[in-house]
Amino acid sequence: MRLRTSDLGNNISMCKKNKKLLLALLAALLLVAAIIGIVVHNSVNSIHNSNVDFPQSHAIIRSSCSITLYPELCFSAITSEPDAATRVSSQRDVIELSINITIRAVQHNYFTVEKLSAKKGLSDREKTALHDCLETSDETLDELQKTLIDLREYPNKKSLIQHANDLKTLISAAITNQVTCLDGFYDDDNKEIREALQDGQVHAEHMCSNALAMIRNMTDTDIANYEKETGITNRKLVEDKQGIEWPEWMSAGDRRLLQAETLEADAVVAQDGSGNFSTVSEAVEAAPKKSEKRFIIKIKAGVYRENVEVGKKKTNIMFLGEGRNVTIITAHRNFVDGSTTFHSATVAAVGEGFIAKDIAIQNTAGPSKHQAVALRVGADFAAFYRCDILAYQDTLYVHSNRQFFVECLIAGTVDFIFGNSAVVFQDCDIHARRPNEGQKNMVTAQGRIDPNQNTGIVIQKSRIGATEDLEPVKGSFPTYLGRPWKQYSRTVIMQSTISDVIDPVGWHVWNESSFGLNTSFYREYENSGPGADTSARVNWKGFKVITDATEVLPFTTDHFIAASTWLNTTGFPFSLGL
Repeated sequence: MRLRTSDLGNNISMCKKNKKLLLALLAALLLVAAIIGIVVHNSVNSIHNSNVDFPQSHAIIRSSCSITLYPELCFSAITSEPDAATRVSSQRDVIELSINITIRAVQHNYFTVEKLSAKKGLSDREKTALHDCLETSDETLDELQKTLIDLREYPNKKSLIQHANDLKTLISAAITNQVTCLDGFYDDDNKEIREALQDGQVHAEHMCSNALAMIRNMTDTDIANYEKETGITNRKLVEDKQGIEWPEWMSAGDRRLLQAETLEADAVVAQDGSGNFSTVSEAVEAAPKKSEKRFIIKIKAGVYRENVEVGKKKTNIMFLGEGRNVTIITAHRNFVDGSTTFHSATVAAVGEGFIAKDIAIQNTAGPSKHQAVALRVGADFAAFYRCDILAYQDTLYVHSNRQFFVECLIAGTVDFIFGNSAVVFQDCDIHARRPNEGQKNMVTAQGRIDPNQNTGIVIQKSRIGATEDLEPVKGSFPTYLGRPWKQYSRTVIMQSTISDVIDPVGWHVWNESSFGLNTSFYREYENSGPGADTSARVNWKGFKVITDATEVLPFTTDHFIAASTWLNTTGFPFSLGL
């Protein structure tokens, strides 16, 4: 084929244009390649830097989470945080981040409960149970915020042991609150609501559990290192009933106030009009919020028929009666008539530092009404002296935090001392009374949910027996020292007199099952009386008779509830050791 001259010129021109285009394309490709090279280089550097940061932070997170009960939840929750790599350089950072995540989870649960509360067709008990959940969620948020503050100050603001005890108490209470919420929905009638709450409450409980395990690991390690470096181990325990040592921060005026025979009242409750108020609830309402000073409410002789709540904002309140047989607060809320166990309490004490002296608190619903609480205590540093707590099933709900009872009478039938606080009873009379036909009496039903919780029931130098109505027929109503309400139930009975009202096997199963028998912690030490014979006791893995005093020292008041840091302020008698 032959080309025309014009065609040839056009072709040459086209070739030149194509060449220019090719060169331009090549230049563009080189520019793109250069840009890609820069991006790749930067990406490699970024990845390299990330590989410096992330494995280091991830290693700390993985190590911290490895000692928890739910390590994968712990690791995934923390590493999912956008800024986890830059915020974690120590175990304490991991704990703080974990608690912040938990706070968000509890806030989400609170809004879920509020939404459910607006549903139509709820029964009275469901409404009450949802209200209980709002209360326990609110308390949990306070406890987690306090934990963050304490954690940031750790270990500089307090002694190492006190700081560790405070941190573990706060998170232990937070765990308990999640389970308390769900406990209000155990009937088939409210199965739908329980299922709506279950995942969120369990998630928050597990997150709290992980934080507690890490806190325990950190503080136990620090204490062990301190003891190794200084050679200082457990403090010498002494009897402190007569010579009370007052903390330096207490003024002389406060000391005289607490030691005085007649305490000066800030408010007086009297039915005859001789006081400032005619009901106890009115006096509580008038008390200042978050008071640093003890606010004394004197309750004159009389029978006060009311339900009283000392909320979390009412701190350092004292109820001072004129005598346990003459100053009585009584009511009859109960499960059968539509209340939850939590809400049934005649008196509910939640505000920190609550104390009571010379007063009787009772629930008169009777044995046929099932759960009917006389006194519920969720207050930290709560103490009761010469008080009577009287009911039948679930008499005393030692719900959470640190508590102390001395020279008190507690009487009831089924699980009549129950809950998940760290509580010590000293020099108390603990008496089973006559239940309904076919029922068994259980002195305790301790509710420890997590093996790292610093909770349990300790009965020391007390008397376990029967009331006058049970004594003549005690052979017809078996009575036991306790049964495992929750998986890690923990109860220690030591140096006490136990009457023959207690069955020789001592302890009983929960609902005829093997639940908690291997994981519970039941101990007896140096008890006396016909019911203290341990030769026929249960052979569970969780039960043991202690013979070595060093094994029981952790359950003395100074160790178990940090008594030397706060019980002095009550003016009540107590023993620190064995």
